[in-house]
Amino acid sequence: MSYKLSIVIEKNEDGYYAYCPGLEGCQTQGDSVEEVTANIQEPVELYLETLST
Repeated sequence: MSYKLSIVIEKNEDGYYAYCPGLEGCQTQGDSVEEVTANIQEPVELYLETLST
């Protein structure tokens, strides 16, 4: 199944912060946009797995 989700990426003094407004608790951080983009995939996938059970 395929989903379209919004991911918000913000820069702060410690690097980058990403979260998915539609999925409570799906958030992460990283030192670069590439890292935070890769990091957000796991919490989103885990959250979506809980919906299918």
